[in-house]
Amino acid sequence: MAFHYALSADLGPEQREAAHAPPLSSAAIEVRGLWKIYSRQKGDVLPPGIVENPEALEALEKERRVVVAVRDAAFSVEPGETFIVMGLSGSGKSTLIRCLMRLVEPTAGNISVNGRNVTAMTPQELVHFRRTEVAMVFQHYGLLPHRTVLENASFGLKLRGEEATARTDKAKEILSRVGLEGWGRAYPASLSGGMRQRVGIARALVMDSPILFMDEPFSGLDPLIRRELQDELIRLQRTLRKTIFFVTHDLSEALRLGDRMAVMRKGSIVQIGSPDDIIADPADDYVARFVQDEREQVARAERRMAEHRAG
Repeated sequence: MAFHYALSADLGPEQREAAHAPPLSSAAIEVRGLWKIYSRQKGDVLPPGIVENPEALEALEKERRVVVAVRDAAFSVEPGETFIVMGLSGSGKSTLIRCLMRLVEPTAGNISVNGRNVTAMTPQELVHFRRTEVAMVFQHYGLLPHRTVLENASFGLKLRGEEATARTDKAKEILSRVGLEGWGRAYPASLSGGMRQRVGIARALVMDSPILFMDEPFSGLDPLIRRELQDELIRLQRTLRKTIFFVTHDLSEALRLGDRMAVMRKGSIVQIGSPDDIIADPADDYVARFVQDEREQVARAERRMAEHRAG
């Protein structure tokens, strides 16, 4: 059976106009009914309206013909909020963040960023959107090895067409903010992992975009460097008040950084709330197991406090 689904590039004039419509809400990011389904067999594409036919979709999953990486996701992120998405490997969190920038094409659903319909953008509009309205920090740095730290940090400004002196001045200022003052002439090969990740953060911050996407940016670092960069991000966020969409599999990291968090399992968001609420009142057994260690630490601390008061 041949599958088919329409890409956003095939949308009509009315849907194109929606990309420039006035904001529908005050949310910085708003996602409704978002799906991403992959075909397992090369050459297969999905039947039209597959997400509206749960029986057919379930049959395709049972036949192992498709993988549902994101399943009917819905959430909003407020301006200036640090929103954490966490889950185990394979839960769909990295696919989700890539869908928000359309680095991966969603199968269905709506993505709104600062009131603009990202799912309806043309390729040219997407390029402008990625260069001006959002910035991303990747897990594996993504630095250009043949360019210096300063050139890497300012590379996005170069693509944007900014004048050389202006982009150099901006990059130097941001490198200083992330603790890399004086390293501008060095090359990535001479840097530690933590320093390379700081360059990646600087490259995103120098764009001065209101929204920052971060896909497990600290996961490959040793614990001390990881905590140092978490502290750095907290300090920067107090000053810059960016909207941050942060993906991690580390609960302690989520608790340190997040205003709110969403927990994913097998492509679905199973709970959204403040870190304290999710630890205190997990939605199901999966979330309860996920936060078990933190719940036990809280329980131990409460017992010690009770013993101290009684003693």
